[in-house]
Amino acid sequence: MRLRIHRGTREIGGTCVELECEQKRILLDLGLPLSVPDLEGAKLPEVDGLETGSPDLLAIVLSHGHRDHWGLVPKAHPGVPLVMGAATEAVMNAAAKFVPDGVALKASYHLVSGQPFVIGPFKIVPHLVDHSGFDAYALEVEAGGKRVFYSGDLRAHGRKGALFERFVENPPRAIDVMLMEGSSLGRLANDQRFPSEEDLEQQFLDRFNQTSGIALVACSAQNIDRVVTVYRAAKRARRTLLIDAYAAEVLAATGYTTIPKAERGWSNIAVYIPQAQRIHLVRNSIATLVDKYRNFRLWPEQLKDRAAQTVMLFRGWMIRDLERADALAGARVIWSQWDGYLAEGAGAALKDECAVRGLPFESIHTSGHASVPDLQRLAAAIAPRRLIPIHTFGREAFPSLFDNVVLVDDGDWIAV
Repeated sequence: MRLRIHRGTREIGGTCVELECEQKRILLDLGLPLSVPDLEGAKLPEVDGLETGSPDLLAIVLSHGHRDHWGLVPKAHPGVPLVMGAATEAVMNAAAKFVPDGVALKASYHLVSGQPFVIGPFKIVPHLVDHSGFDAYALEVEAGGKRVFYSGDLRAHGRKGALFERFVENPPRAIDVMLMEGSSLGRLANDQRFPSEEDLEQQFLDRFNQTSGIALVACSAQNIDRVVTVYRAAKRARRTLLIDAYAAEVLAATGYTTIPKAERGWSNIAVYIPQAQRIHLVRNSIATLVDKYRNFRLWPEQLKDRAAQTVMLFRGWMIRDLERADALAGARVIWSQWDGYLAEGAGAALKDECAVRGLPFESIHTSGHASVPDLQRLAAAIAPRRLIPIHTFGREAFPSLFDNVVLVDDGDWIAV
């Protein structure tokens, strides 16, 4: 078996790894680079048959549903089979109804944690991991008597941190090459750890209790861990979590009974359909989609009176609805995404809008990626013969932090 990283040895995003054995190939992820603003301007990596189709290219295996890991799939030949988690597929398909550049993908096979499956000469074992992207997997691949471990994106401080602890206690053995993400290198000191989702829950609770009006939390509805954190904090503050139809559909698509949803059996949750979203639903002939939330609806004329008892999952364009409803008195905006998004675009515009209106604005967030001490625990547990950095801007730091590091370049074939 041999492999090559098409993108990721010197950057975060656009991840794509090609594995070859017995003249058959698979791809691990096919992401959109962060440096490319849209799909139209993006180029596929130079993989034989990726654009035209080839019987030698057996599958694209997606580790999770973040765009920097799947975003180039729409440009690939439709005949190349896709493999992903069932919940990943369901969440992406639910989101595609609302997101302008969303894509509904169809899997030929679903990943199941711990359940091996075979594609040609490749035996693959997926491992469900803790990550801000829901239904994320690390991938263990065996072929030609060699073994590769691809970490995908993972962390230890999320709501599923127990998965990480169990994994380091019982790791895969005899790994020849480990491709390990290093997103966190350079973001904090090498001996520091990111706050946990439990830490954030307490911070949210404190802010909700200090807010006299509506608490507006700007986070991704697809960051399910964060939505659960906000829901738990809202419930502890005796506030209702208000979500839009997009968030309601994403939460329902997870299929997990432990995740809050706008359905019977869940308290402290309501659905509000902003005006722009109502127009979108009608124009796309999917207005009946929200009929099932009728018993959970909060209407525009109720926003003002309910503001002090409400936490709202929020995006900047929703501020118009709140203004029309006169529901911004005493409001607070909490940014709960990567702070880099505040530098330009919608994040910067939201921050400016808050400044103009005199709305308090602050950030409560933690990374979706493992801190260096946790990456060191992972690498020590697996003890690969070679460790290759991927998904990182900090590859030069790897040799001083981990054993058996080998630095490679995009496009280079590496014998496993």
